[in-house]
Amino acid sequence: MLRNRAVAAALAAAAALAVLPAATPAAASPPATVTEAACPRLSADLPWYGANRAKLQRTIDERGRCGDPHPDRKPVAAFDWDNTVVKNDVTDATLAWALAHDKILRPKSWRERSKWLTDAADKALTEACGTGVPVGAPLPTSTDTGCADEIFEIRENARTMSGDPAFEGEWNHRRTVPEYAWVPQLFSGHTVGELSTYARKARAEALAAPVGATRQVGTHTIPAYVRYYDQQRDLIRTLKRAGFDVWIVSAGSEPVTEVWSKGVGVDRAHTVAIRSVLDGEGRITPYNEGCGGVGRTKGEAIPYIDGKRCWINQEIFGVKGAKAWQQQDATRRIALGGGDADTDVTFVGDATGAHLLLNRNKDEAMCRAYDNADGRWVINPMFIEPMKKKTEPYPCATAAYNEEDGAKGPVRRADGSVVPDQRDTVY
Repeated sequence: MLRNRAVAAALAAAAALAVLPAATPAAASPPATVTEAACPRLSADLPWYGANRAKLQRTIDERGRCGDPHPDRKPVAAFDWDNTVVKNDVTDATLAWALAHDKILRPKSWRERSKWLTDAADKALTEACGTGVPVGAPLPTSTDTGCADEIFEIRENARTMSGDPAFEGEWNHRRTVPEYAWVPQLFSGHTVGELSTYARKARAEALAAPVGATRQVGTHTIPAYVRYYDQQRDLIRTLKRAGFDVWIVSAGSEPVTEVWSKGVGVDRAHTVAIRSVLDGEGRITPYNEGCGGVGRTKGEAIPYIDGKRCWINQEIFGVKGAKAWQQQDATRRIALGGGDADTDVTFVGDATGAHLLLNRNKDEAMCRAYDNADGRWVINPMFIEPMKKKTEPYPCATAAYNEEDGAKGPVRRADGSVVPDQRDTVY
């Protein structure tokens, strides 16, 4: 891919420069002093929890241009998107807008969208959405609340409105989750340009809605607003000024995430999300691009838990094949990672400088953060409408780790020892 080739070329160029002799002794020597004022600083006007601003500033100073004026390559920072850089979910906002404006096209068969869809879900969707609309034509979801309800319930809770499981079969639960892959699959038949247009219109509505506003999707009540976090905007801006290469890695739909990431100065080339395969006419199909030796599938290797590590290794550091699933050495890992949930825990934990985690009471992620094995975890309440304190300890020692088969197990450190249950103290 072009993005991979660009990364490879950049790394090759950096390696070549590293072995060239300096033109003069002066060129080989770093500046005598770098004043604190010359180093990009996080805004003192934006509140962070406790000493978190200072912890993040330490990583910026250590890993940025002030800490190493002549690095072989730029340090990398990577952030999840939904509920990390913004409050609420931009993919849900786009789907809600699409359902309100009749933008979901009727498939020939609902089964062609997801390989894991159950008989019960296929039946529920067929009965709720009907067969009167021609295949490929828009479903009237703005008025047909039954159809909108079934679609959104499957996205939100992986079940039908009657409570039956919507997905079944086998998948690696640390590499994908069918209801996440479901959303890009729902937009099959549209072009990327069309989906981007829907995302822009949904974005305008969500930014205009007041904080706390809700909307109806069928009988579902969901947030109507999205907000960029000022602190995260400032952090990303400061990282870029300090010489970091900043990326967004999301488990949402890539065209949707690209529309939003522009708002923090991150371009398409630095935005990774679920990447749909296009047909010969440039239209979205139910298939997704794969990672780490997994080819094109209907969602088996999306940026989800260990999948985010894979996509970062593959797209940013050029690691090919099955090795992309493995943690790399410190020179081929991100310096700073930011997330909010279990889906982010692997790549955020891979960061060598700081692991920023917004507290959304997610078990595996919070167990890692509170255990703080390397002393570099930075836990912060959500900046808007933070979660209340979790009254019961996180079940780290027994049932917080997401196993590949979907079971729950103990969270273990790198040496194999079990993380003890943790209390919620940052809220």
